[in-house]
Amino acid sequence: MKILSNEPLANYTSLKAGGPAERLIITEEGDSLSDIVEDFKKQGSIKVLGFGTNCLVSDHGLPGTVILNKTGSIKRLSSTIFRVDSGVNWDHLVQQVIDGKLWGAEFSSGIPGGVGAAIAGNIAAYGHKVSDMLVEATILNEDGSMEIWKKEDFKFSYRSSALHKPENKNLVIIDGVFEFSESPTGELEYQKALAAAKDMGINPDSLENRRRIILEARWRAGSLLGDLSEGPWTAGSFFKNPSVGENQINEILKSEETNLSEDQIIRQNRLHTNNNSRVPAALVMLAAGFERGQAWGQVRLHPDHVLKIENMGGASAQEIYDVVQNIIVTVKEKLDIVLEPEVKFIGKF
Repeated sequence: MKILSNEPLANYTSLKAGGPAERLIITEEGDSLSDIVEDFKKQGSIKVLGFGTNCLVSDHGLPGTVILNKTGSIKRLSSTIFRVDSGVNWDHLVQQVIDGKLWGAEFSSGIPGGVGAAIAGNIAAYGHKVSDMLVEATILNEDGSMEIWKKEDFKFSYRSSALHKPENKNLVIIDGVFEFSESPTGELEYQKALAAAKDMGINPDSLENRRRIILEARWRAGSLLGDLSEGPWTAGSFFKNPSVGENQINEILKSEETNLSEDQIIRQNRLHTNNNSRVPAALVMLAAGFERGQAWGQVRLHPDHVLKIENMGGASAQEIYDVVQNIIVTVKEKLDIVLEPEVKFIGKF
């Protein structure tokens, strides 16, 4: 492992913002995450940051030890079951599963971050979510003991799990066991992915083609992480799709920016969340008066994908946070809808 002192965390997050870690540990091949946590928690607080792709770290930085958990192994336990360390890149797992001629993971192709974050956040795409694949996970408790959590122990919900509860904030995912399928687990139904398939002239019925189509659809939506050496930088879609009432759906449909019918909105969100009352957060922002490409200094809404908040190069974490709060307050005042960030705020704001 590599140990650094007072290291700026802006160098390690996809938003390129955030203050220093008092102590930063970057895991290397062969390191044991549980041993590192146990060794360093005697010296203060521990925060496992992973790949830094779905978070905003405070400009004040983080005390104690921050662990960039970015290594690990993938072990095939049977024809369809894999044990995967939490530091494995999620998309590396997806590619290995596809190489093994197994179905179920291909829908999440291109989602950035590690396996641990994927489990904790119940990542989802095109109607499929991590909780569909997870069998169990190994959890490191605060007292140093290990515990096996079965799928039901996580109490999975939309973009969330029991690990997001305050009382579980110090629990650490060590690894997860996933089961995939030797036959297709669902059709590709999402309209933008089907449009990409049509434009590419390929059939979505093979694993390899389906991955190509989903990666293309994610690229068109500005959702591939890409090269972090150049900006602007983003943490992806910033807000969860909110649940709304029928009258609020009608308000959103009045927006000139909305090109979907109520039936299309309901269908799209049934595919995403199995919840007919959820509407796209992007449409909510547009209906509240926010515009694609709108900027506040060095903070900008993506010119095509308004749900992605960008650091244009010189934005502080606090400036990004303030824009987020402005959006939340404005949407509540204008539409009486509560937008909940999907990106996690870490540290003091």
